[in-house]
Amino acid sequence: MNSKNIFSSILLCLIAVFLLSCSEYNKILKGSDYDLKFEKAKEYYEKNQCYRSLPLLDELMSYFRMTNKGEEVYYYYAKTQYCMGDYYLAGYYYKRFVKNFPQSYRAEECAFNAAICMMRNSPDYYLDQSDSYKAIDEFQLFMSKYPNSVWVDSCNTLVKDLRSRLEKKSFEKAKLYYRMEKYRSAVIAFKSALSEFPDTQYKEDIMFLSLKSNYLYAENSVDVKKVERFEETIKSYHNFVDSFKNSSYYREAENYYLSSLKELEKLKTKSNGI
Repeated sequence: MNSKNIFSSILLCLIAVFLLSCSEYNKILKGSDYDLKFEKAKEYYEKNQCYRSLPLLDELMSYFRMTNKGEEVYYYYAKTQYCMGDYYLAGYYYKRFVKNFPQSYRAEECAFNAAICMMRNSPDYYLDQSDSYKAIDEFQLFMSKYPNSVWVDSCNTLVKDLRSRLEKKSFEKAKLYYRMEKYRSAVIAFKSALSEFPDTQYKEDIMFLSLKSNYLYAENSVDVKKVERFEETIKSYHNFVDSFKNSSYYREAENYYLSSLKELEKLKTKSNGI
C-alpha cells in the first residue's frame, strides 16, 4: 500500500471516529437520562471539550436546581463558562454560587474565581479601568473573608499587578496633557497620580514632569499670574530634589529652578518700576 492510500485510510478512520462521536453526543443531548448527561458533561469538561459540556449543563441547571446535585451542577456550570472564555457570565455564576451555597466547601474557591474573572475582564492600561478597580475590590473582599486561604498570596500578587496597571494609566494620562501642552491640566493630573499612588514606580518621572509643567505653565502665563506660578515651580523643585538628590534629571531641574528665580527677579523689578 502506497503512502497516498495509507493517508486516505487514516483520514477515513478519523472521519468515522468523528461521526461516531457526534452521533453519541447527539444521542446523549437528546436523551432523557439526566444523570448520564451530568456525568458526560463533567467528562467533556475534564477533556477540555467545554463546547460540548455547556449545552448539557444549560439543561441540567434547571433540572437539578432543587436536588442534592444542584450545587455540583452550578459549580461545573460556572467553571464551563470560564473555560469558554465568557468571564462576565463565569464571574456572575461564581458569585451566585457563593450566595446560594455559602456553606459549601467550594464557596472559597468560587469566591476567588469570581475575582479572577473580574481581573480577566480588565483591559489594557490605556482603556477604561473600571473593571480593574472592581477586581481589586473583589480580591480585597476575598482576603477579608478568607484571611487564611491558600490563595491569599496570589490575591496580593494580582492586586499589585492591577495597581501597577492603574498607576501606568494615571501616569500616561498626565503625560498626554503634558505632550498636548496643556500644562495646567498636566500639573493637576500629575498631582492626582502621586496622591493616589504615593509609592508609584513612576514617582521620579512624575515629580520631574510636574516641575517642568509648572515652569512651562508659569512661562506662558500673563504677568499678573507669573509670580504665583514661578513660586510654585520653585516649590516643586525643592520637593523633587529632596526626594531624588541623585536623579538624572537633576541638572535640568536646576535649570528650571534658576530660570524661575531670574523671572521672579525681573517681575519684582518691573513691578517696582525700575
